[in-house]
Amino acid sequence: MDERLFGTDGMRGKVNHFPMRPDIALRLGLAAGVHFRTGDRRHRVVIGKDTRLSGYIYESALTAGLCAAGMDVFLVGPLPTPAIAFQTRSMRADFGIVISASHNPFEDNGIKFFDAQGFKLQDAVEDAIAGMVLDPGWECEYPRPSAVGRAFKINDAPGRYIVSIKSSFPPQLTLDGLRIVLDCAHGANYKVAPMALRELGADVVSIGVEPDGLNINQHCGSLYPEVAAARVRETRADIGLALDGDADRLVVVDETGAVLDGDTIMAICALDLLEKGRLPGNLLVSTVMSNMALEIFMKEHGGSLLRTDVGDRHVVEAMREHGAMLGGEQSGHIVFMEYGTTGDGLLAALQILRVMREKNATLSELAGLLRPFPQTLLNVPVREKRPFASLPALQEALQDVRATLGDRGRVLLRYSGTEALARVMVEGEDAALVERLAGDLAGLIARELRYSD
Repeated sequence: MDERLFGTDGMRGKVNHFPMRPDIALRLGLAAGVHFRTGDRRHRVVIGKDTRLSGYIYESALTAGLCAAGMDVFLVGPLPTPAIAFQTRSMRADFGIVISASHNPFEDNGIKFFDAQGFKLQDAVEDAIAGMVLDPGWECEYPRPSAVGRAFKINDAPGRYIVSIKSSFPPQLTLDGLRIVLDCAHGANYKVAPMALRELGADVVSIGVEPDGLNINQHCGSLYPEVAAARVRETRADIGLALDGDADRLVVVDETGAVLDGDTIMAICALDLLEKGRLPGNLLVSTVMSNMALEIFMKEHGGSLLRTDVGDRHVVEAMREHGAMLGGEQSGHIVFMEYGTTGDGLLAALQILRVMREKNATLSELAGLLRPFPQTLLNVPVREKRPFASLPALQEALQDVRATLGDRGRVLLRYSGTEALARVMVEGEDAALVERLAGDLAGLIARELRYSD
């Protein structure tokens, strides 16, 4: 078996196809149990999931493998990805597992791991586990019958997470008088997020809170913020919050119905922390996808932006290395290291709401401080992920584009880590020019690498 098991964010794929087959999940549970098992003490692992129908398959298969390997398994049911990271730390577990394919449709699912501190596993650990799973000659060293694990359901897990998440909101503040449109994408936060916001006093208008196992991310949530925007205008709400399927990312809508991405969220929160002297090193961490305007914004306010490769894992690694407290992605993964170890849509929402309350300002007033450069992002289906440097015509075109944009624009090409897509991003001061240049590059890539019609 020569397929790769883990991608940029754990294991992901179509249900009942490699690697998301129940036999692979069972073997993965065995391998993870063996890797993390040390000595004769009892071991713990927390497993959570989103609302996909297929979650039952992988929850059962992983539990069987882990228990057989000597792990006690604590099942928390549908909860956001950041809640699993929190529960793993809180319960002093050896590691945690999330069963989710994030923003993907219900036909897909995935499995990702957190270590005992709530951080995503290092590549070397994933590779060690994958090596056992993919080696046809590997056999689990099963413990004696009296040493196999047990499985427990943790029924109060949502309440534990709500208490934790509310602790990030100042006790002297409430959300009384605020109308909030909340789109949970029929996903993992469909119960917790509305409850937490209502407990803080908000008038919550809920969307996407009726999961049926098949409708996760279906024309709702962070992939379709226009749904929340329309409801904001209709209900005259103060803010709209759109989460994705596993609730680790957030897209925000202001009171006018304008959609704001992660760059704007980071700018608002970074400026607030800078003004309070609570941004260590005056440093914000984001990825190469963040708009140039965010970099300029940080410089103008006495801070700096550190860029990483795409992926919240890379952001978190850089934050830990440099002691940063705030980081994230344009897509809406925002990490507040003071309160959590991974992207958390509800936590990010509470921080935005806190700033609105403390400054007595509308979201549009806060968001107006950042003026993003026009940016075009195009996705091109590809049949293979050949290095861009191996395509001479593309390299020549890139030189021309960069010369045209000069130092007031950027171009970035990369492959998706989870899908057969090439991503083309161009930004600059002239929206029409940016759109044309992105289209030209996408067309060239399509001719070189696209599936045949």
